[in-house]
Amino acid sequence: MINIYLDDKNIASFIQDDKRYLIEYKTRDIKESISLSLPNTKRFYTYEYRFPPFFEMFLPEGYLYEIFKNLLTKEHGYIDDYLIFSKLASNITSRLRYESVFKKLDFNFLDIDNILQNDSGDTFSKLIKIFLDKNAISGVQPKTVALLRDKETLYIKEYIIKTWGEEFPNLAENEYFCLNACKRAGIKIPQIKLSDNKNFLLVENFVFQKSEVLGFEEMLSLMDKNRDQKYSGSYEQIAKVIYQFCSNKKEALREFFKMIVMNYLLKNGDAHLKNFGLLFAKDFSHISLAPAYDVVNTTVYIFKDKPALMCLGKKLWFGKKELVDFGVKNCLLTKKEVIEIYSICINALKETIDEIQDYIKNNPNFKIIGNRMCDTFALSLDEKSYKELPLELVRAWK
Repeated sequence: MINIYLDDKNIASFIQDDKRYLIEYKTRDIKESISLSLPNTKRFYTYEYRFPPFFEMFLPEGYLYEIFKNLLTKEHGYIDDYLIFSKLASNITSRLRYESVFKKLDFNFLDIDNILQNDSGDTFSKLIKIFLDKNAISGVQPKTVALLRDKETLYIKEYIIKTWGEEFPNLAENEYFCLNACKRAGIKIPQIKLSDNKNFLLVENFVFQKSEVLGFEEMLSLMDKNRDQKYSGSYEQIAKVIYQFCSNKKEALREFFKMIVMNYLLKNGDAHLKNFGLLFAKDFSHISLAPAYDVVNTTVYIFKDKPALMCLGKKLWFGKKELVDFGVKNCLLTKKEVIEIYSICINALKETIDEIQDYIKNNPNFKIIGNRMCDTFALSLDEKSYKELPLELVRAWK
């Protein structure tokens, strides 16, 4: 059994019975709900043959999953989602606290400057070893949670440290420039730092606020879907969820429209249902759209990549006309407001192209990926729609 606490109050339990999962509430206060998708309006939530989407949100994938698979299979003789979540649960730092049969561990912190300056494969392996039981994070690329202290402020913060494999060269720099492009467009992003040798991208966990730890839930969970469905759905459906839950609907949908425009302009083909989410206060008194995260130019690696979700009934790299249409129809915006936002995003893209071109002069290892990014961004500037990258552009890269 996994017991779930809000502050020091046991509000619910989570158990596995063969292929059946049961969440039982022990209180009747709506403010003591586990999440937005699991309101405390009924005593039991039952899931047959599938893991509850909200808890699945914490399960590692890809690189981290293989580590847990090897570890837990050797120790227990099997592996399943409940065992992995049980292993991680007591070390999750969030709005809620979890207790399982695995004890909570005490983790040492490291100095952030040391990580930034020593961003080697050995350092990453060390971080994985130290913080393995805190890695309740999804995503298939190599990454790890780490507790790092800033030498100047002495604050200890939780970061996600991302690196990359041979098939996705310069991924840290790619995401760094894409997230900063979003920031230029006025979109909230987490605090990010690029390591000295450009091997790590450090992303501060945005649920931690000065006064409290906010709740967070992915769109996938809010739509009651599991991870194998993260590419099913549409951006229109996300807009409806935002409208349903967010406190300031106009502000949240305006921010969401900016995110959509930037994902199309930046050619991010991985903006799926796990890469959008909502933040909420401990008592649900305020609900907002989470900052943009996991934004990369995917077409520089996967030439025929397309948008992750449907938009206007299609998966195309839409230009100005279609994106304006999407904003007016789905985001509570006037055509004038939409065109103004689109213009801001275009200017942010132009500034990012200039920044990358200057960066390449002093960082020649980024030349191939950086030039590809600029080529695809230039394609976005013509404001037309494309099924995929033009063949002549891809041929020029080879």
